[in-house]
Amino acid sequence: MIEDTLRGLAPQVLGILVRRYGEFVICEDAVQEALLAAAVQWQVEGVPDNPKAWLVTVAARRRLELWRSDSARRRREELAAALAPPEPGPAAAQDDTLTLLMLCCHPALTQTSQVALTLRAVGGLSTAEIASALLVPEATVGQRISRAKQRIKASGAEFRMPPAAEQSQRLAAVMQVLYLIFNEGYTSSSGPGLHRVELTAEAIRLVRQLRERLPGDGEIAGLLALMLLTDARRPARCRPDGTLVPLLEQDRLLWDSAAITEGAALIAETLARAPIGPYQLQAAIAAVHDGAVSAEDTDWKEILGLYELLNVHAPGPMVTLNRIVAVAMVHGPALGLRELATAETDPALAENHRVDAVRAHLHDMAGDHAAAAVSYRLAASRTRSEPERRYLESRATAAEVG
Repeated sequence: MIEDTLRGLAPQVLGILVRRYGEFVICEDAVQEALLAAAVQWQVEGVPDNPKAWLVTVAARRRLELWRSDSARRRREELAAALAPPEPGPAAAQDDTLTLLMLCCHPALTQTSQVALTLRAVGGLSTAEIASALLVPEATVGQRISRAKQRIKASGAEFRMPPAAEQSQRLAAVMQVLYLIFNEGYTSSSGPGLHRVELTAEAIRLVRQLRERLPGDGEIAGLLALMLLTDARRPARCRPDGTLVPLLEQDRLLWDSAAITEGAALIAETLARAPIGPYQLQAAIAAVHDGAVSAEDTDWKEILGLYELLNVHAPGPMVTLNRIVAVAMVHGPALGLRELATAETDPALAENHRVDAVRAHLHDMAGDHAAAAVSYRLAASRTRSEPERRYLESRATAAEVG
């Protein structure tokens, strides 16, 4: 698909332009316009033989137009000829994605702005997709991206890997970005498909590169293990018609055993040597799920204990919801429903379809199928993912039947 091609090339083209010309803000604007032009033109003329070179050339020309239109730089317009873009040809083979990640996570930005900008520039996500991933309004994301680009410009940041001392300061934001990119690929926030494999694959690739550079970092290892253990279940998450299959109903023979083996070994080794962190705890939870021969064999007491630790190290709305499910599995749905009634007062969970889906699941567990059906219908009306909607509607119908 053209969209998939453009998403994969976007950070590569941006990296080439910023390395060549500097001026991240103008280059990012130029690349976005080149991507839009490609999306329109390639539909009619077909994808060119060298799509990266095509995008680099178009973006470079647009970047020059933007540069010339900047009134503060008109006095340098006589230098434009020296900056004219090259004709299409072999694009640079160097992968600047990690350098671009570090630039987008510049310390001049707040962490929320770092995340939003990197998801846009490196992950290729739309503003709406970023808003869904961050659980904030779309307008807020647009403002964050705009402010972040202006702060990058004002800081005078150069397009190069930061010194070692600064790298550690940016890692938390970089890992959060990669985690969110992976999640958007594993469960797409909108559209007809459940998965966007190009995003999960790119997130895993980048985390592997981070680990190669910083092999002693326990949280990088934990994040890689978490992605491997989670992505291993992808082959069993959809029925042939695209309908979502929840974890407890999946055919575990379809899971990727090689990814599970690698991820489980990695998290076991990491927990034994490194200070504990949120990504390691999430990977440990995934390892418990993946290690169970069947859903009935899942050690929910161990999972609940790990969620209790995670709630201390990294509390958040999704951790809260997942912990409540574990509470219900260990202590019964009545306690889960009581805790959910308290948790849903969190503004971050307001009108979130996951709250309604969890409530429906707990009502089902308690045998109150009528209440479950109502919550399933509400969850279905609030999700933007078509596979999730179909699944939730099917559960509502099943609950209504009894």
